[in-house]
Amino acid sequence: MIYNKMVIRYPDGRIRKGVSNNFSADRPIFHLTPLGAPPESMPLEIKVGDLKAVFFVREFDGYPNYRERKNFDAGANVIGRKVKVLFKDGEVMVGTTTSYNPDRQGFFVNPADPKSNIERCFVVKKATSNITFL
Repeated sequence: MIYNKMVIRYPDGRIRKGVSNNFSADRPIFHLTPLGAPPESMPLEIKVGDLKAVFFVREFDGYPNYRERKNFDAGANVIGRKVKVLFKDGEVMVGTTTSYNPDRQGFFVNPADPKSNIERCFVVKKATSNITFL
């Protein structure tokens, strides 16, 4: 079974780290086993609508001294639509999306910076203040 490393963030700033194997953009809940939880522990039920975003990450600790670029490499071929997401808390994410649909609870963004610790992010639309296609 494949488990995704995730960092989930709530609009109020809370963060949880863990793994999941049942996240789906079309479902209102998924299960997260917190980082460091004993093997016999039950996963937490997470409501997607309560979140700001779900970050699928390479490493849980990230790259603390790295400043992620918010632009694309000149002349780089990209798959999907270029997008800039402004979250209500002021965070900005720039990347590409192939799954934006205004009628859904959220959409995936792949960061513009290929060296980002974030492999992809599921953005919860109600946690955003502006979505701009570039």
